[in-house]
Parts: sequence; C-alpha cells; structure tokens
Amino acid sequence: MPNRLAHETSPYLRQHAHNPVDWYPWGPEAFARARAEGKPILLSVGYAACHWCHVMERESFEDAAIAAQMNELFVNVKVDREERPDVDSLYMTAVQTLSGHGGWPMTVFLTPDGTPFYGGTYFPPQERHGMPAFPRVLEGVARAFHEQPEKVAETGRELVKRITEVQAMPADPDALDEATLQAALASMARQFDTEHGGFGDRPKFPAPMAIELWLRAWKRHDDEGALALAERSLEMMARGGLYDHLGGGFHRYSVDERWLVPHFEKMLYDNAQLARAYLLAYQATRKVLYEVVATETLDYVVREMTSPEGGFYATQDADSEGEEGKFFVWSHAEVLEALGPDDGRIFAAVFDVTPDGNFEGHNVLHLPRGMGEVAKAEGVHGDRLTDALSRGRQVLFDRRERRVKPGRDEKVIASWNGMMLKAFALAASVLGRADYLAVAERNAAFLLDTMRVDGRLRRTYKDGQARLDAYLEDHANVVDGLLALYEATLTPRWLEEAIALARVMTSAFWDPATEAFYDTGKGHEELITRPRDLFDNATPAGNSVAADVLLRLAALTGDATFAARARAALAGSGPVMRKYPLGAARALCALDFHLARVHEVVLVGPPADDGMQAFRSGLYFRYLPYVVLAGGGEREVVELSKRLPLLVGRGLREGRPTAYVCHGFTCQAPTTDPAELLKQLE
Repeated sequence: MPNRLAHETSPYLRQHAHNPVDWYPWGPEAFARARAEGKPILLSVGYAACHWCHVMERESFEDAAIAAQMNELFVNVKVDREERPDVDSLYMTAVQTLSGHGGWPMTVFLTPDGTPFYGGTYFPPQERHGMPAFPRVLEGVARAFHEQPEKVAETGRELVKRITEVQAMPADPDALDEATLQAALASMARQFDTEHGGFGDRPKFPAPMAIELWLRAWKRHDDEGALALAERSLEMMARGGLYDHLGGGFHRYSVDERWLVPHFEKMLYDNAQLARAYLLAYQATRKVLYEVVATETLDYVVREMTSPEGGFYATQDADSEGEEGKFFVWSHAEVLEALGPDDGRIFAAVFDVTPDGNFEGHNVLHLPRGMGEVAKAEGVHGDRLTDALSRGRQVLFDRRERRVKPGRDEKVIASWNGMMLKAFALAASVLGRADYLAVAERNAAFLLDTMRVDGRLRRTYKDGQARLDAYLEDHANVVDGLLALYEATLTPRWLEEAIALARVMTSAFWDPATEAFYDTGKGHEELITRPRDLFDNATPAGNSVAADVLLRLAALTGDATFAARARAALAGSGPVMRKYPLGAARALCALDFHLARVHEVVLVGPPADDGMQAFRSGLYFRYLPYVVLAGGGEREVVELSKRLPLLVGRGLREGRPTAYVCHGFTCQAPTTDPAELLKQLE
C-alpha cells in the first residue's frame, strides 16, 4: 500500500511512495505527530537524479526490517531538495558543521520543533569503509534523544547558532573595488589545473561562472592569461567524457581529474550555464568547437528536456536498468558490430574505445587525441576520418535511442528555467537561430502565464500544478532570462515583465532592517532561521543573480532603488568574494559589471529591417559584456519612453534605423552605420 508520498507531484518523492517506510512530506502534519508521540524526526533529503539516493533507497528504505526500525523510532520526512532549497540549505549547514562535509542523500535527525542534533549523508546498511551501519545509527540516535535530552538540546542550540551565524554574515561595502576582483582572479589562477583545466583533483566539477569571469577579465583588461584559462577548461571538458559526444549536453561532474568518467546524471542548470559559457567563448574567439558544443547542448535540451507546454524538465538520472551509466557506455565489440570493421576501427581510435574499456570494462567516449594525430596514426585521410565519425555518431546515437533510457524528473523549476531561457535567447541572437528564439519565447510565456499566481512565481510545475512559493533565486533567474529575451527581440512585453518581477523581488525578499536579500519571501513558512545563502555553488546564489539583474535594470531604467539594492546585495557577498572567490564567481561577475564602463545602446527601427538586423548582427558577433540594449520600432520606443528615460527623444535619422550609444544616459551622436556603432563602443 502506498504511503503519503503517492499524493505528491515531485518524481523524487513519488519514487519513495511504495517504500515500507511511513514517509511524510515536509509539513505541519509530520511535526505535529512528532510532538504528540515525543519522537525525533528523521529527515531524508535528496533528488531524483541522485545515484547514491537510489542506492540508499534500495539498500535501506526498501528493506522491511530497516523500515520497521525507522517507523518505530522516528517520524520520517522525505524532502526533494530541488523543491525545497530552503530546507536543504539550512540542514546542509548543520550536516557540514557536524561532519565537515555534505552531500546527498542527506540524513538529518531533528527534535519535534525542527532543531537538528545529528546528521550525515549516505549510510550503508552494514558497516563499510569506515561508515557506520544505518541500523546502528538509528538505534544510537533514538537512544540519545530519549536518554540524553539535555545533551541533544545543547547540540541543537549550538547548531542553530552556527546556522544563524552563516545566514547573518555581515556586509562588506569596502569589498566593492578593483582590488577584490583582481585578488579573486589571482586566487582562482593559483587553484587552476593547468594540465586538464578546471579546479582541483577529483571529483571535478565544471565552473561556468568562473569561465565567464575570466572572459570578462580578458575583455576589460586585455588579459590573455585569463582567456587561456577559460579556453583550457572549455576545450578539455568538450573533449572529455563529461560531454555526451553522441547526444549532446553535459553530465554532472567527473569522478577523475581528466574529465574522463562522469557521474552520468544530466542537470538542466549545468547545461544552461555551460551552453551560455560556450556561446560567450564563441563570441570572444569565433572558434567553431564552441559553437558546435553550444548548439549540440541546446539541441539536446529541445529533444530531451522540453515539455509540451514549453517548460524545461529538471534532470535525467545517472542510472538505467539499475546500473549507473549503462545507457551511455559502449563495448569495443558493440562499436565494431554497429559500424563495421573499417569505420569501427577509425571511430574506436578517435574516441579511445578499447577491448578493456575505461569504465568498469566498458568505454566512455572521449577525445584524448587531436584528429590530425589520429589520422596519421591510422593512415587515413582527414576527409575519410571525418566521414567515418559523422556516420558513426549517427549510427550509435540511433542504436542508443533503442536502449532503456535513464529516468527523467519532469518537474519544471522556475530558476533553472530562467537560466535555460537566458541561454536560448543568447543563442538565438549569436547563432541567428529563429528556432531557438521560438523555444525561448514559448518558455517565457509558460513561466509567466502558468507558473505565476497573483504576481508571484511558483517554484515548481508538474502534472498541471504550479506549486510552492518561489524563492529569491527563482525570481532573479527568471528576470535574468526575460532581460536576455528582451535584448534578443526588443519586444516590450519581456522588459516590462522583467521590471515587474524585479519589483516583486525587491519587495518580497528584501529586509529593510538588515538591508539584505533573503532566500524566502514575506509570508513564507517560518523555519529555524530565515535562509540566506551567499555562495555560488553548482547554481548561482539568488543574491548574486539579484545583484546582477538589478544593476542591468538600473542601467536601462535609471531606477535608483534598483541600483541601491544591487550595491547592497553585492556588499552582502563581499566577505565571500574576499575569502572564498570560487564560491562567489557569479557575484564577482556582477561586481565586474558594477566597476566597468557600461554602455546603453538604443536601436530604433522596424525589427525586420535589414539595417536593424545589421546593427544586431554586429553587436552579437562580438563579446560585449558591458552593453545593455533597448529599443524597437518607433511606436514601441515612444510608448516605452514613458517609463524609460533612456528612450526619450530616440527616433529615426533620415528615415533609417538608428543606433544611439550612451553612458550614464549621455549619448554620442546617433548613427545609421553599423560599423560606426561598433567604433563608438570600442
């Protein structure tokens, strides 16, 4: 008989609906029962694409004896971290404080009022590799709760104090200077893996926000070293097994330092940020590799991760048929059988497919050598090699499509959709892809029309239901996407909606007493403390994105409140930017924009006019991170000028599309020449 999770929309929660564990979703019912029965709460947090979450479910939550022990000793609560980042963030801080590390699945033990007192991540059913057995942990925690209540209470108070201290990190306005930015870039360079790209040893995660920061340093300071760091990471990730060479898109991270063997789940937010990073690098360098990777990644999202309504799905699993990576890997024999001896030999040489394999006896496709080197070693002409690869990729992709696919979490998350909306809008302009623009416009309409209720966004959408209060990160990222879409189309609706949502954000998530943004809005459920995450991790902190979008909106609108709140948000990130620059890369990008000489560009003319297209092509042909764009047809410009002083008096010259380059609302001479526009920007 299914438990209460059967009534949830989260695929992760519903995966546990038939466990023998008496699961509750997060909510007052679970806490009321814990108080009534005097039991501690076992909080289990994970997400649908999490491999070790599946492992712990199979080993423990589906085990009748362990489930009976959990049901007897605890009130058990299951949370999807993607639905409830506030709950995840607060209790992850507690686990990191207790153990020195974090991760998922996360297991936290709480008093009936929600105070944490013990926790960890994955626990095996029997003792293994120095990890205690889960049944022994359950017994020990329950005994401590009942027999040592004073000690439990003291531990809880200390943890809540620590969590509150992390949330209440004081602002540092003095950090908003060039010295902070340069110190951060120097720190990142010291931590950089010059051989393989990226940071650290293993596991190795992509760092798209750091890549964008390096591209900005190259542009603003002519720093060729920063460009080299960005390109090394982009090239090595694209050549490694982190990238799906058949279907496009990136896996979550690499278990080794070479980007060879990935953790196979695919996350929407990774692919949104990485697609954008490759697009920006293509603008900066015009290297075809970056265009190809960005295009294949976005095509993967269209094919695999887009709902019929226009929303983007959240994740794809690492596992299929109970095995991690089974969908993605190949044996040497499979490749030769599928492609034939000649094409198969060439394909195997290029993608390092061997009889012994590179992952548990199988092969993850990757590109360890350049094409010229392979062609020479195999004694084939370059054209022959290219033809064999093109045919081989298509044949193997078609074969792979007949395999059992990994599970897909089909909930739509507002913030991740805002990130992907931004990527598609940029790609539409940079690559001249009308189909990408249609995807972006459809997604924006879905977010605004389906996932917004009474002016406020909802966090998730699944099975026809938009649920849960959205967070700061949701509002900030959707504003970010809408701004990118406005610049791609110059359609007034998208700018007006971005401004409206930004005003909701600055009202609902801003605390005047502390002059800071918080992750939860006014009227949100009261937790042990109000969460405020300032670290840019796999996804950027809501505070960082809020600072960025408000700075750009202030440049467009002249709104002093937007500008002041942006500076305060940056000051709030100041301690992180100074001490942990890798954990503040998006905030540092916003700081870079704040310190740069920003140009406001106004384009006036019929959108389909060849002159307007020439202006836009020139702007998007180059990497111009310090430009904000407004304009449209004469009628739209006149209407928008009632709200945007920047547009007042901007009309056609000699009946031709006209560009205005401004700084601080003071403009240079208008021009009808695309080359002159770029000259003024340089």
